[in-house]
Amino acid sequence: MAGVVERRSIDVVPDDERHGSAVSQFTLWLGANLQITAVITGALAVVFGANAFWSLIGLLLGNLLGGAVMALHSAQGPRLGLPQMITSRAQFGVRGAVVPLALVIVMYIGFFASGSVLAGQAVGELTHLGETPGIVLFAAVTAVAAAVGYRLIHTLGKIAGLVCALAFVYLGIRLLERTDLGTLLADHRFGLPVFLLAVSLSASWQLAFGPYVADYSRYLPRHTSARATFWWTLSGSVLGSQWSMTFGALAAAAAPAAFVGHEVSYIVGLGGAGLIASFLYFAIALGKLTINILNTYGGFMSLVTSVSGFRGQRTLSPRGRSAYIAGIMLAGTAVALLGKDSFLTSFKDFLLFLLTFFTPWSAINLVDYYLISKERYDIPALSDPAGRYGAWNVRALTVYVLGVLAQLPFLATHFFTGPLVAPLGGADISWLVGLAVPAVLYWVSARRDTTRTAEPAAPHEDQATAELGG
Repeated sequence: MAGVVERRSIDVVPDDERHGSAVSQFTLWLGANLQITAVITGALAVVFGANAFWSLIGLLLGNLLGGAVMALHSAQGPRLGLPQMITSRAQFGVRGAVVPLALVIVMYIGFFASGSVLAGQAVGELTHLGETPGIVLFAAVTAVAAAVGYRLIHTLGKIAGLVCALAFVYLGIRLLERTDLGTLLADHRFGLPVFLLAVSLSASWQLAFGPYVADYSRYLPRHTSARATFWWTLSGSVLGSQWSMTFGALAAAAAPAAFVGHEVSYIVGLGGAGLIASFLYFAIALGKLTINILNTYGGFMSLVTSVSGFRGQRTLSPRGRSAYIAGIMLAGTAVALLGKDSFLTSFKDFLLFLLTFFTPWSAINLVDYYLISKERYDIPALSDPAGRYGAWNVRALTVYVLGVLAQLPFLATHFFTGPLVAPLGGADISWLVGLAVPAVLYWVSARRDTTRTAEPAAPHEDQATAELGG
């Protein structure tokens, strides 16, 4: 058991503990995306006005664009051997990184809650306990699995990928038996605002993985090809998400009244009764278990990174690890129980709202890693507020805030709509602005900073260097 339970948290993974190959990123992200919340995301494009034909194209475009950004983060893992968000200290400062980290923690809790609502329905039906006990039971199992850590997460990804792939093949066949695909795709009328909504929904789905994707590639051997890590991550995530979202969009187009608000019961009812229904409930719960463990584990990592920036911690005891994970679980479960009755609208707004805060972070992190620091970080300095990265990088934090603010005029959500949305016909292009503006501003400002562009001293194996083409 000692070899199964993970000992590392925010500390560097030594070379003698590295293992696996880049293919593991494909199986993990395929399993993480073949699940019901991705189905709901695809359905939202149709629910909010797009026809099935253009929804599928928009969802694919968003998955590819957002997935490329997410996979660029994944390629950092083998080289640095660190969790994703601790590398934010190189941009924002050892303590300044707490600003995006606080929002990341909110994201993890939100995704934990939304996943628990849907999985709780499946667990409740499978165990005959009901929805609320199902949510609580699911959350407890998630926390235990997250505490075990990295190896179990990858194992569950493989199992979930296989089980959920079988379930979705079967459900796809059943859906096409009930409806005519040609009829569903016959409407080709194009509407720019709803098309861009579909793009934004799937792009935000992918971009939301960015703050933790390297957590699951950091144990790969240092010599692992960055190109291979990129492509295996991208292909697994895009294939899994597009497959799920396509099913969701077609299901919503085929039977909007039966599907919306009754997603779990509709999917299981589509498959059948008896053992088939039990298998589908199990597949739904397993798919959600995989992604919710990622959210719990990522939330734990982000919380430790935030606290350690002020306390100077580099390691964490097993008891401390359990306490952090329990805190994430309790917060996510509380949100799930409070928000389960208004899930669909809240989840759509939640995704688009998250996009506003994570596109600037992604832009700054990627520009710094690939263009400014040239894939080289001074690892010990990431834990030293008096080191080369400092405690607070006001310049980077200012760029981040400007990146968030630049999106507001283009943002369209239920609780806020920017002034430039109407002139654009209701289209939401805020995420494109959120990538472009901070990327340019950070590149211009950071390249003039000699402390950012100077070659860091190579402290033995803690120094990581890589090429995406490697």
